[in-house]
Order: sequence, then C-alpha cells, then structure tokens
Amino acid sequence: MMTMTPGLPDPFAHADLYRDTTTKRAFAWVIDVICITALSLLLTPLTLFTSIFYFPLFYICVGMAYRTASIARLSATPGMRLMSVELRNSDGEPLDFGEAALHTVGYTASVLVFPAQLISGALMIGTARGQGLTDLVMGSAAINRTSTWR
Repeated sequence: MMTMTPGLPDPFAHADLYRDTTTKRAFAWVIDVICITALSLLLTPLTLFTSIFYFPLFYICVGMAYRTASIARLSATPGMRLMSVELRNSDGEPLDFGEAALHTVGYTASVLVFPAQLISGALMIGTARGQGLTDLVMGSAAINRTSTWR
C-alpha cells in the first residue's frame, strides 16, 4: 500500500507523470490560442464591434477569463485536457480559483514580457518537472492526468 504524502511527486521516482508534458503543453498552448481567438471573434459583436479598436486588450481579457475559469474548474485549460495534462499545486492538488487566477496572471505577464517568456520556455525544457517560470514561483507543475500516483 502506498502512503499518501503531500506535495508534487518526485520527477525521478514518478517519471511517467512528467513524461512529454513540455511538448504536450506546447500543443495545448496552440489549441488554446485558437480557442481564445475564436472566442474573442465571437464575442466582438456583443461589444457592438467596439472591441475592434482595442482588440489586443480585449483578447488578453478574454484569454485571462478563459484560462482562469477552465483551470479553476478542471485544473487544466481545454487544450491541456485534450493533451491529457493538468496542473497541480505544491501540495499535489488541483488548482483552486485563487491559484488559477494567480497562475493566469503569471502566465500573462510571462507572455507580455518577452525575456520572461524565453526564460519560462527554457525552464520547462530544463527542469526535472518541466516547470515554467510561473510554475516555479507558485510551486505548481503540469502532470499527465492519465498516470496513476499516490
């Protein structure tokens, strides 16, 4: 019988949990960008087309709402769900609403500040758990949801 221990699983003892998560997150990101773009375009008429004049800001707001709501609900964006990846906090639990909002703010800041985006990508490739900059700050990590652990 395995004992229940809090925290993220060890990346060496449970390597299957982290296998290919960086690649899966990249594909998930593409899927999510497509979804956010489509959602932003579909919502544009509801703004009486005024969002055309501030579309980049509108797109960021739609993206933040999309990411926060989906991560808070399922601990993954729809793209992550399609790629069988989910986020876990430092206790190994799914992210709650506050953690999802903080993760989304950190992700958005990383995307908006180009060097931070490069650092985050390099960290995902170079760390044992495949953690990006926001993940390292929050202590979270993406794991394969089809793997068994605990």
